[in-house]
Amino acid sequence: MATDTLSDVLRTVRLRGAVFYAVSVGSEWSVEAPPAAEIAATVIPGAEHVMEYHVIVEGAGWAALPGQPPVRLAAGDVVVFPQGDSHVLCSAPGIAPMRFSPDWVAATRDVPKPMPVALFSSSDFAWGAPACAPSGGGTDGGNIVCGFLGCDHGPFNPLLAALPRLLHVPADGDGAWIRHLMRQAVLASHSAAPGGVAVAERISETMFIDAIQRYARQLPDHATGWLAGLRDRHVGRALALIHEQPQNGWTVDALARAAALSRSAFCERFARLVGLPPAQYVARWRMEMAATLLRQSRAPVAAIALEVGYESEAAFTRAFGRVVGMPPARWRRSVCGAVHGVS
Repeated sequence: MATDTLSDVLRTVRLRGAVFYAVSVGSEWSVEAPPAAEIAATVIPGAEHVMEYHVIVEGAGWAALPGQPPVRLAAGDVVVFPQGDSHVLCSAPGIAPMRFSPDWVAATRDVPKPMPVALFSSSDFAWGAPACAPSGGGTDGGNIVCGFLGCDHGPFNPLLAALPRLLHVPADGDGAWIRHLMRQAVLASHSAAPGGVAVAERISETMFIDAIQRYARQLPDHATGWLAGLRDRHVGRALALIHEQPQNGWTVDALARAAALSRSAFCERFARLVGLPPAQYVARWRMEMAATLLRQSRAPVAAIALEVGYESEAAFTRAFGRVVGMPPARWRRSVCGAVHGVS
């Protein structure tokens, strides 16, 4: 897999982790998490898209999306909900779930640091008012670490589009390393020591990237999608070039030559694996790069146009409008205003 291309996408879409909760559960338990969009502003303010994930530190359980068969989870397993779907975690299918309340997340922000790890048993599994106890306690059910990851949703996030609604990554070996890492993340996120939150965020991001890499390695040979394209020798080479030099005036012929395929074979292979024709992918990734510059800098639109490979501001404005639905200057105002609370 072309790891550098994956890293480039992760940097561009601003992957960032936030908020850890260690949950200790009893022998029978079930909780329903709402769509991530309902709690995004609380857990990661300013994030365009929020994903929730869970790591089984001790014990076992099940995860399920509405209307789909549940997935068995063992110690060391990671389950991610990349599209932000509502989901249920439980000790066994069929148990009526308690519903997660965003008020609980908000309430924990007022607890002085260092805050003990939040623990729940089968008898007090109520999210509305967190019960706190020293870390290391628990019951006979198990321990789960729950966290959130934020990223930019658009104008083009090829990784997010390639991920399933429920991403289950079984433990690597006995899963001891990820379980230890999650314990450290919880302690760091609730530590009064300077830099503790940053350590927890980096651990969260590292866990997610590792999960993506392991998921990609487990894809069957016939799989399609952006991750399958990265893994392909020919398409992966073309994707790497596009991401290394997005400002280059890439033509389909140039990319086909770099991929060591005929034009027709390259176009068919690229579209089948990635889901977009090569030229359309180049255009969308340029718009994602431009959006990053519009968000993070005060550079004039004309300068950004040149940086992403357009010879004129007018041509860039037309292209941006086709992909995003509005001119770049107006899009910048809408995004910056939403982030900073400006109407």
